[in-house]
Amino acid sequence: MKDLLRIREEIDQVDSEITQLYLKRMQLTSEVAEYKIQTGKKVFDKEREREKLKKLSSLVSGSFLKHGIRELFEHIMSISRKRQYQLLTEHGIEVPNEFTEVTKICAEGSRIVFQGVEGAYAHIAMNRYFGSETDSFHVDSWREAMEALKSGRADYAVLPIENSTAGVVAENYDLLVEYDHYIVGEQIIPIRHCLLGLADAELSDITSVYSHPQALAQCDRYLQTHEDWDCATESNTAVAACKVKKSGKKHKAAIASELTAQLYGLKVLEKNIQTNSENSTRFIIVTNKKIFLKGAAKMSICLEVKHQSGSLYHALSHIIYNDLNMNFIQSRPLKEREGSNWQYRFFIDFAGSLNDSAVSNALRGLAEECESMRVLGNY
Repeated sequence: MKDLLRIREEIDQVDSEITQLYLKRMQLTSEVAEYKIQTGKKVFDKEREREKLKKLSSLVSGSFLKHGIRELFEHIMSISRKRQYQLLTEHGIEVPNEFTEVTKICAEGSRIVFQGVEGAYAHIAMNRYFGSETDSFHVDSWREAMEALKSGRADYAVLPIENSTAGVVAENYDLLVEYDHYIVGEQIIPIRHCLLGLADAELSDITSVYSHPQALAQCDRYLQTHEDWDCATESNTAVAACKVKKSGKKHKAAIASELTAQLYGLKVLEKNIQTNSENSTRFIIVTNKKIFLKGAAKMSICLEVKHQSGSLYHALSHIIYNDLNMNFIQSRPLKEREGSNWQYRFFIDFAGSLNDSAVSNALRGLAEECESMRVLGNY
């Protein structure tokens, strides 16, 4: 039996030889890139790579080694493509940027739409982002807000996209795909839920509670201490408060903000009833214009990949290889396509700007190698 130290020395020698061959291959990759720059040929040649992987895996026997050779050369070819994308950028062959950089996102001369009524958390988010003096209006649903952008009745819409406790607002991710609109900003609002009742109501009077489903979920621990209460959902927390006010009945209460109580003349029966004291909701500012704010530092994209092993991993490698920090990924079913059961679209956020070469390289690779890729916004 060989001594372990001797075996390791031999491995080191083989690794050194592999490294030299890798460097030689990367030099050839640069020559391939130069040829493609001159001829305009695409970097990703799917058929060429498929045939090459088939040929290489045929050179070894046994399923383990065949799989290993295939995986090894998939990585090598992936790295080669990334280097070619970099060289394209270095030669001034940029990815077409259809977005226009602006210096300010402001409410002056613009109409803003939000879902719900005055006092809703979306209304609060709008005032935080744009200021309280805005030309705004409200609609009953998130879809109506997107329709208002599409028709030109509104320039910006304020939509909830994620809550730190209840998770993502899935419907709004689907709407971002359905409509040709773009994220230009975000506003995080701390959620401080209160139990609101009529001016002459007491906590002991309450038997029915109304609120948005997520607000009810965010206060589940508090509501569990009042198991005799009936809970009913409304489209919005402020809508629930309005319903309680109009009812004139002391046994009805709403879960909403303290500001909502002030707007509708309701009494705060209990404060801060949310389960998580750090509960916050992230709202996005959406427009139908392809613009991004100067100094924007977050990218949001969505993409689809082949329904096969490793496809998502290879897509994400473009973000990793370009040293971009991914801070969010969410999957949504491909509901709109026949035969797409158990197939998904992925929403990804990562740090960067459309002005960054690393972002351009990543987007170029994703666009070429994914089934589809769309930039949802840079903000």
